[in-house]
Amino acid sequence: MKGIILAAGSGTRLYPASLPISKILLPVYDKPMIYYPITTLMLAGIKDILIITNPYDIENFKRVLGDGSKLGVKFSYEIQNEPKGIAESFIIGEKFIGKESVALILGDNIFHGFGFSTMLKMVGMKNKGATIFGYRVKDPERFGVVEFDDKGQAISIEEKPKNPKSDFAVTGLYFYDNKVVEYAKNLKPSDRGELEITDINKIYLKENKLKVEILGRGFAWLDTGTTESLLQASNFVSAMEINTGMKISCIEEVAYRMGYISKQDLSDLAKNFKNGYGEYLQRIVIKN
Repeated sequence: MKGIILAAGSGTRLYPASLPISKILLPVYDKPMIYYPITTLMLAGIKDILIITNPYDIENFKRVLGDGSKLGVKFSYEIQNEPKGIAESFIIGEKFIGKESVALILGDNIFHGFGFSTMLKMVGMKNKGATIFGYRVKDPERFGVVEFDDKGQAISIEEKPKNPKSDFAVTGLYFYDNKVVEYAKNLKPSDRGELEITDINKIYLKENKLKVEILGRGFAWLDTGTTESLLQASNFVSAMEINTGMKISCIEEVAYRMGYISKQDLSDLAKNFKNGYGEYLQRIVIKN
């Protein structure tokens, strides 16, 4: 399975903070925002990741992440010149995807919860149909919304409905089989001129090949698209890390625990950080 991170937005809702650099490279507490979607894909067992960004930020992403070899993964880069919709990711990444299945995550989405890595591994092993994730929210009219029947099966999906049929929003994490490329190429732009990911999900739903995993109590889904939500996400990560003594979405630690790099590799990476982050990595080396 391949992985795609869509990080091409201009981040206008975060202006002026995101004027000099992509919002996906802004810090969420102690690490760049991009670390969070990267580790989500890594926990699903994905090692080949395409980062789609805009022409102005691509060099910054390459400078921060490189080719991924130090983490035992591979990062590739492509450009989305204009915001033509989330589903365009599969057209831009067609050659990258090849004949494999693919996971897509939005660059400003953060997930955390007990058992999430196990869920991701199980979903990542599927190569047929589609899997998306539902999360209960208080303002579903701002999102794509999933409606369920009395057996818990998804029966409809609406994009930002005025009268939502449920409180479950579709998060920015999607797993698809290889047919998604063909579906994306045949989509017609919506009224706002974009290729909508909701239309992709509707195709799979119509074919009875859409699975909706519910992220229940104990899970956190954070969309860091505004200054308020960015601050809330930083405060959440800070509180969790201080209380537990464990870091969230530490890409070096995840690479080590997934078996992508050795203990010596982790120790070498730790030396790049002359601060508490490096000390944390060294503690992992010593304890394991």
